[in-house]
Amino acid sequence: MAAAQTQNFARFVQWGRNVVAVGRNYKDHCAELGNAVPTKPLLFMKPPSSYLEEGAGPILLPRGCTNCHHEVELGVVIGSVCRDVEEKDVMSHIAGYALALDMTARDFQDEAKKKGNPWTMAKCFDTALPVSKFLTKQELVDPNNVTLWCKVNDEMRQNGTTSDMVFSIPYLISYISQYFTLNPGDLVLTGTPAGVGSVQPGDVISAGLGDLLTMKFPVAQRK
Repeated sequence: MAAAQTQNFARFVQWGRNVVAVGRNYKDHCAELGNAVPTKPLLFMKPPSSYLEEGAGPILLPRGCTNCHHEVELGVVIGSVCRDVEEKDVMSHIAGYALALDMTARDFQDEAKKKGNPWTMAKCFDTALPVSKFLTKQELVDPNNVTLWCKVNDEMRQNGTTSDMVFSIPYLISYISQYFTLNPGDLVLTGTPAGVGSVQPGDVISAGLGDLLTMKFPVAQRK
C-alpha cells in the first residue's frame, strides 16, 4: 500500500461511512451474559457519530444509563469495496486495523431485549466507539492471534485473544459482504472476550492490542 494511501486510511474515522459490529463472537463472553453461542454471525450497526478518538475528550455515559459496560474489540478497516467476497480473498480487501471499545448501555440493551426492540439506544450514543490510531497490515501481521486487554483504573478486566473468536475475520467479512457492501474506510468490529463490566464517571479505561499499542480514555457523565 502506497504511503499516501496509508496516510489516507489513518483518517478512517473522518471519512468511513459504516461501522458493522459483531455480537457474541467469543464463547466465554456468551457464557458470562447467559447467551447461546450463535450459529451465524449476529450483526448490528454503530454510527460514525459514535467515534471518539484518543485525546478528543471523555467517554460520555448517556443520560439515564445506570449500567454502561466496556467491551474491547479488534476493529478491521476496509481497504477496498467488499461485495460478495469469498473468504480466500478477504485479506486483500483489508487496509489495516484499530483497537476499539464497543461501549454498551447494558441497562438500555436489557430493556430492549425484553421487549424485542432494537439495541439502537444501547449501542449508538455519542462517544460509544472509542478507537485507537490506525495500524497497517504490516504492523499487525497476524490479526487472528493477537491479545486484547482492557483495564479500568489499572484493574485488569478483559484479557483474551482473537484466536478464540467463534467466527474468523475472513468468514465475518465474507458473510457481511453477502448482504451489504463494505466500502473503503468502513470499520468491522469483531466481538469482545469475557470480562465486560460497568464503568462510572471518574473512571479511566485503558486498553491494549498485543505489544503494538495502548489507548486510554476517561469516563464522564453527559450533562
